[in-house]
Formats: sequence, structure tokens, C-alpha cells
Amino acid sequence: MTELTNLTISEALAKLGKKEISATELTQAHITAIEKNRHLNAFITETPDIALSMAKASDERYAKGTAGALEGIPLGIKDLFCTKGTRTTAASNILNNFVPQYESTVTSKFWKDGALMLGKLNLDEFAMGSANTTSHFGNVLNPWKRNNGDTTDLVPGGSSGGSSAAVAARMVMGATGTDTGGSIRQPAAFCGISGIKPTYGRCSRWGVVAFASSLDQAGVFARNVEDCATLLQSCAGHDPMDSTSANLPVPDFKALLTGSVKGMKIGIPKEYRMDGTPEEIIKIWDQGIEWMKDAGAEIVNVSLPHTEYALPTYYIIAPAECSSNLARYDGVRYGLRVEGENLIDQYERTRAAGFGNEVKRRIMIGTYVLSAGYYDAYYVKAQKLRRLIYNDFMNAFEKVDALLTPTAPSAAFGIGENEDDPIKMYLNDVFTVPCSLAGLPGMSVPAGVDSLGLPLGLQIIGKPWDEVTVFNVSRAIERAANFTAMPATVVSKAA
Repeated sequence: MTELTNLTISEALAKLGKKEISATELTQAHITAIEKNRHLNAFITETPDIALSMAKASDERYAKGTAGALEGIPLGIKDLFCTKGTRTTAASNILNNFVPQYESTVTSKFWKDGALMLGKLNLDEFAMGSANTTSHFGNVLNPWKRNNGDTTDLVPGGSSGGSSAAVAARMVMGATGTDTGGSIRQPAAFCGISGIKPTYGRCSRWGVVAFASSLDQAGVFARNVEDCATLLQSCAGHDPMDSTSANLPVPDFKALLTGSVKGMKIGIPKEYRMDGTPEEIIKIWDQGIEWMKDAGAEIVNVSLPHTEYALPTYYIIAPAECSSNLARYDGVRYGLRVEGENLIDQYERTRAAGFGNEVKRRIMIGTYVLSAGYYDAYYVKAQKLRRLIYNDFMNAFEKVDALLTPTAPSAAFGIGENEDDPIKMYLNDVFTVPCSLAGLPGMSVPAGVDSLGLPLGLQIIGKPWDEVTVFNVSRAIERAANFTAMPATVVSKAA
């Protein structure tokens, strides 16, 4: 059974197609892995019965020769994507018992291609966080441990920490995520897997619980670049239900995945060499640069001069949009309701009981920057800076094909270690936020481990709609890095 959970998506599809394994066997192996790894708290809702029913239907389609592109592949779904008839909570008490009567576009596309759902994955509440420690349903644990005997539980990154932990621990073959300021790339780096945030508008946001509408972008996690390309191929595309969805053709990402960077120009932004960045992060970045040279790429130093303003810009725009989006949770239409003496009292009691501290903090920040007297001083100025950040990237892309940077300023840290100061937590997104503000495609791939044996990731940022180049640069790094380290939980299972 362990052998089945170690298969990549491509390997599993090949075996399924040759009838060497069945979708039911593959699904049962992953259900067993989920049961063995419940201590990681990666799932909010497990759906083994649904998964086995879908697997049976997949086996029937294989028998008939009508298998889809992802037929029989077990996936985990971040509990921000609405799933018809299955509870969708956004990891918040205010949606604790919400059961949608509709399916998100992204998951609909997966089911149409024959993939199946193992359950709904834990996250930071309403996707607000960088450590997956703000969920109403408890912390998610990273399957990795430090190699120095320290048994401290580590964060898996956030907000998509349940997704990254589940993929790394071989509980699912792939998973959905959402990335608002780094919530796919940073957890991918912390858990030693691959994750891509496509260009804003490449994947539909319809049926995804909103945090910050101009930033939220659905994406995918898998254990390697090829599997991410396969998953993104399935879920990308125009959706008339989403006004921000781009009406553009979706390239055949897997077919175009050569891994060749020969003749490409790879940009190295000087502003990302920040004071105080740990030496190990700089070392793995420099190693990535050497790998690019060895693969035939030309390294070009570029400047993104407004980088220093990216975090404050993000933490004005994102909370402002959060404040607006979360106004709909009022205890009247759906979700939690706490009765009050009058309507206003009901609103206040419901929201006080339904939202956690981090969500309340961001609502308050957002309400403040949108308020009369402060709107021009903060929100309008932040939007202007966002355009300058975008222009910086476009100027750089006149000289280069892609950018190479670290994904995160550290390896995974211990639960509670950075939580005494919200600003420390916000700094986890220092390398990922600029790409999000500009709406660009970005991917993290594992490139090595630090002195404590924890994975470190490198980030590849591409031009708008150029996920093909992002995948190819990522594949070149993946080949050079030859990352074979596995979390302690996986190693102990295989022993």
C-alpha cells in the first residue's frame, strides 16, 4: 500500500491505464495513509465513502476505455473550494456547518476529468495566515522534523498548510490551494513539494470563498513539476461565471514541459538580497543561479525598485478587500447565527463568535483604511504603488524570460515561535507578495535542505500567462536539485 502512495500522478495514470492497479486500490491506499496521519490535522472533513464511490466509477470507465485525463487520481481539496453536498468551512466557526448546494468551477473540472475527492483540507481561517495556526479546527503540523533531536512541531506554512502537509505526507497525490500573497508557494517550500500560483485569471474563482478578490488565485500542489502541470491543465480555463476569468486558450502544459532553459535569460532581482536574510537562504539561491548557468541560461541582474513597498501595500489592499468580502457573514442568510436583542446586536454577537483573532484584526485594519479621511491616504496610495510594482516587473521582463528568487526567508519554524508579533508573521511573505500584487505566475520547487534537514524552496516568477516558461525553469531546477529527501512520517511508514 505504501508503494501506491509513493507513486507520482504520472506514474499512477500509467499503471491505471495498463490495468496494473485499480482506482479503488489506489484510493484505499491513500485512505489508509490519511488514517495513519490524522495527528497532522491536515483534513477538516474526510470523505472516504465519496472517494471510493468515485473510484468505482473510474474503474468502470477504464474498463470501457473512456477514462479522463485524471481518471482515478485521489486529490485533497482546500476547504475554501465549495463542494456540493460536502461541508465547506473556510476553517472558520462562522461557516462551521455550511453545506454548499453548488460546486466550484475548479473542482468541477477535476471531477469531469475523473479525479476523486479524499476530503477537505485544513487552512488558516479564511486563508488569512502564513503558518496554518489560525484555523478554528486547530493547527496543521508539518510532516517534517528537525534532524537535531528537537521534537518541536513545525508549521506547514499557510494558508494552504493542510494541502502542503497532505501532499508531502503522501495522503493525497495532489491538492488544490489558493494564493493571495504566497499561500501556495510558501507552504510548498516549507513542506518540500512543488506548488504553482498561475497568472491571476487563469483559474476561475467561482465557488471559492473570497478573501481578497483582486489577489486570490486558485492553484495546485503536487510532489513534482510534471504533476503540477497535469493538474493545472485540468483546472485552468475561462469561466463565464467569473468576471475576472481570462478568455484565453490554455496551453498543453505537460506537452510543452521540456525542462530546457538553454538560451533563456533568467533575472536576479537585487532588491531580494535583503539585510538579515539567513545565509542558508542566500546559499541555496546562489546554487540555483549556478544550476541555471550550467543548464545554458544567461543570468541577468535586474532591479525591482519598489519591492520595499510591497508588504505594506499588500497589508492595506488585502485587509481592505477582506473587510468588504467578509461583511456578508451577518448571521442572517447562512452560516453561524447568534441571537441578539435586536438585529445590530445579532450581527455583533454572530461576528464576535464566528471570527477568530487574525480575521478580526484584518477586518479592523481594512475597515480603517477604507474609512472616510483615510481612504485616500492609505487605500488609494496603495493602489498606486501596486501599479508601480507591476511596472517594475514588466520593465524587468523586457530583458529576461523569468525571475529566480528564494521562496521564503526561512525554513519551516516551530509552532508558536513567530506568533508573538503579527509583523513577524507577515514578513514570511516578503518574497512572494510582490508577484501576487502584480498578478504574475509564480512557482516554488524544493531545491535542498538547511542544516537542520528542513526543505528550502526556490521561486520562479514568469510573465503574465507564461506558465509554460515557469514550468520549464522549475523543471530544470528540479532536475539539478534532484531533491529526494522525505519527511520523517513518510520515512517511518516505509521502514
